Amino acid sequence: MKSREYLERIREIPALSRAVLKKIELEGDRATFRLVTDLTYHAEDVEAARAVTQDFVPQGCTAEVNVVKSVPSEEGVRARIAQVLKDDFPAAAAFVSPEDIKVELDGAGGRFVIGVAESERTQFVRGNVLDAVAADLCRTFPGAWAGDCRSVEKTLQAPPEEPLPPPEIVIAPRVFPIENYAPIDGASPKFAVYIADLAGGQTGVTVCGRITFMEERLTKKEKPFFSFTISDGSGQLRLSYFTRKATLEKVRALKAGDCVCLTGDMEMFNGALSFRPKMVDLGTPPKDFVPVARPSRPAPPRYTAVFPEPCEDLVQGKLFGETPLPAGFEKEKYVVFDLETTGLNNNPVAGPMDRIIEVGAVKIEGGRISEKFSTFVACPVKLTEEIIGITGIEDEMLVGAPPVGTVMADFYKFAEGCALVGHNVQFDHKFIHYYGEQEGYLFDVKTYDTIALAQQVLRLSNYKLNTVADYFGFTFRHHRAFDDAFVTAKIFLELVKLKGGLP
Repeated sequence: MKSREYLERIREIPALSRAVLKKIELEGDRATFRLVTDLTYHAEDVEAARAVTQDFVPQGCTAEVNVVKSVPSEEGVRARIAQVLKDDFPAAAAFVSPEDIKVELDGAGGRFVIGVAESERTQFVRGNVLDAVAADLCRTFPGAWAGDCRSVEKTLQAPPEEPLPPPEIVIAPRVFPIENYAPIDGASPKFAVYIADLAGGQTGVTVCGRITFMEERLTKKEKPFFSFTISDGSGQLRLSYFTRKATLEKVRALKAGDCVCLTGDMEMFNGALSFRPKMVDLGTPPKDFVPVARPSRPAPPRYTAVFPEPCEDLVQGKLFGETPLPAGFEKEKYVVFDLETTGLNNNPVAGPMDRIIEVGAVKIEGGRISEKFSTFVACPVKLTEEIIGITGIEDEMLVGAPPVGTVMADFYKFAEGCALVGHNVQFDHKFIHYYGEQEGYLFDVKTYDTIALAQQVLRLSNYKLNTVADYFGFTFRHHRAFDDAFVTAKIFLELVKLKGGLP
């Protein structure tokens, strides 16, 4: 395949005008082309790219295209330049440290300047070093790249022995084809993104799953809107949909158990990242759909900082004697968890990630609470008075606590082979997904939200944790991770009994 000709054709698509080809994967008679762009793209752009790609694969081979939006960072570009120098120009790399590389991004690529000794400047300018680095950046990152040198006072240094960090980790969102499509609003999506892979910056994205909760409500201006909870097997999503007059009755006819596809954007709302659907249609995942798991680093062979302890609900025997758990529930394992954090930002796209300062969890095995996992987490930033007031956690309590990377490794081991459960589970899951991913641990497992379960079997004024706990007569110390996790586990068991099973 002529990669240059292929990219020229791909770049005729406006949204992919600066796309780069990252990887080609062959599996049987299917070839998957992975493209990266720094521009916003839509489903029709992916379809156009797939049509182009089909012209470049052998006859009888099916072409698939995965497109990822990724805006390069100065740190990532700088690391890539240093790596190219180390790999391809080791003699030149001996005179360059990462601090000597300056990068300026301009929205359509960027420019780099390498500081070298005056005696070495000619080698960089005339020895094709700058051109080779620029060509590599054009293959690695979207956009156009150019470079230059500046003279600085230097002393000879040996090349670094340790490998430099990779420039950027790009994880493509997983998708699946939508089947049995029937229009309501008429978005006509072909593919849906896994709910677990929703992230900031995604526009015109579609999710598809089964409705587990649906309720019609009124705005302050007495206009109807709908509160949905949907699940696709990778996660659950709670959202609000403001309908159109022309399709109000069709949406009103939907009910729990129906499968829908919702198309919209990931946006900031009330300080948190959320999915805002703009169109709803009928559609289903493929028959017998099973989410594809991403490969993760294996669980550590042993705990290093946080050691689980036996745990038991002293009244659970009495509760279980009143209403039995549904058949088969005892065969699965669940970890019910809760976090305390320095704030609400759980997505790096919206700004600096807030920090985890406490993790609390309990394990349910054989239908009974069996173990606890509880720890503070070291925090390099000073806690605000607001967080101290809400949680009761003070800076002094975090002194000597293990760092978040160590905690994530131990928690990944604790949760191995278990589904994850939480009250508004997706909020906390995004924190552990982000910080776990930094260590190579991917918490891509099935999740259950006790808010969604409570909405299906209870009728309450609201579904806050303390409201649901009051309904069952459970008392606890709110806004401390272990206490919240422990009462959520008790609520989870009661909701499963009332519902008679899990979806």
